[in-house]
Amino acid sequence: MAKVLDADYPDDLFYDMENQIWYAAEPDGAVRAGFTPWAVGLMGDVLVFTPKRTGLDFEKDRWIAMVEGGKWVGAARAGFDGTVLGHNARLVDEPELMMKDAFGEGWMMRLRPARDDWRDGLVTGEAVTAAFDAWLLTGAYKDRTG
Repeated sequence: MAKVLDADYPDDLFYDMENQIWYAAEPDGAVRAGFTPWAVGLMGDVLVFTPKRTGLDFEKDRWIAMVEGGKWVGAARAGFDGTVLGHNARLVDEPELMMKDAFGEGWMMRLRPARDDWRDGLVTGEAVTAAFDAWLLTGAYKDRTG
């Protein structure tokens, strides 16, 4: 398991460093997605989760959900093209789940990738720590808003 700051990042997930989103491949070809604990920590208290509607298509780097926190309001941006299959209904009513369990009950979306190469450009396993450190040094996160 990779360690990023004080959080363990599971080896079986795929991480979009630029957008700080994790992806879990599911047996039926769908992909579950959520914000990384580091991203959630930047938001402060998560107050509102608004997902893109089921059935809508999305493009890489475009929004799949909007999140409002005490310190940040912005978009969860996709790491690949696809279609929204659904969202975590509990998160709409209990957005604080994102802070309590980012890799578990705080997941956001179920997505269907448009292509089989959706993993290209994402990081997994032991490479996560070095990739995160390199991304953090760029300071790109300072410019990210909705």
